[in-house]
Amino acid sequence: MTHPAPTRRDHLSTALTLAARGVPVLPLHKGKVPFANCPACLYTSCGGRPNMKIPGPCRCPRPCHAWAAATTDPDTLTGPAWSSAWKQAAAVAYHPGGVGLTVVDLDHADAVAWARRTLPATRTVPTTRGEHWLYRGAMPSVNAVRDGVDIKSTMVYARWLGPGTGTMTTLPGTVRALIVKKPSLVRPVTAPMPTGGGECRHRTSAYLERGIAMAEQRITAATSGVHTMVYRTFLAVLSAHGRCGCLTDAHAARLFAAAQTKGESPRHCADAWTNARTALGM
Repeated sequence: MTHPAPTRRDHLSTALTLAARGVPVLPLHKGKVPFANCPACLYTSCGGRPNMKIPGPCRCPRPCHAWAAATTDPDTLTGPAWSSAWKQAAAVAYHPGGVGLTVVDLDHADAVAWARRTLPATRTVPTTRGEHWLYRGAMPSVNAVRDGVDIKSTMVYARWLGPGTGTMTTLPGTVRALIVKKPSLVRPVTAPMPTGGGECRHRTSAYLERGIAMAEQRITAATSGVHTMVYRTFLAVLSAHGRCGCLTDAHAARLFAAAQTKGESPRHCADAWTNARTALGM
């Protein structure tokens, strides 16, 4: 027996049901992509990963971009800002990290077989080509941790494909370990340094050293929203220490190394650094 494809009204009804349960949701266009960003918050004006056009958190009153637009507010979901989006919606998505979940996205049969051998059993949801394994607990999101395996939790969205079957279990260390990079893998990156010329407020080298050490600690202590934390930390460091010429390549390398141990790539580090400098007019 074949079942009719969900209608636009069905998608909105599903979204409202999920929102009532505390799950942040948003509509998806054809091709499983979010609807266009609003001009005021386009891509990375709020932080995020510019090369991937992935935005950071935003307080814009309108539903504006990707996972950051996910909401549990029924007035937003049914309001005029999203009325046209639901008319065109092809699917419903949700923000796993926003409800304290992690989705292990298994994209093909070999990936599913690997998960069954390796990961603790939990709730599973069938997908077009594989399965979603859902765990209680949030973590940074990383794609391609191995062939056919993506981690979807904070700062990403996942398609809602139904409640699934089985008992959801706590996020295990085996999943968290998939994104851990050994320190030896950290690659040095040359960051553009400010030219200086501003007033130096350091007085002693200890002030600068303390600032860099605190920044490293802030990045390494992040348990979620790592992309945004890295950008905001770079912004803070450059704001406090970047205008007088005291900040060196060695200082930037320490911050980049801390970010890379949390799963950031050298390119993402360089992009976040450049964006922070641009935001400060450096």
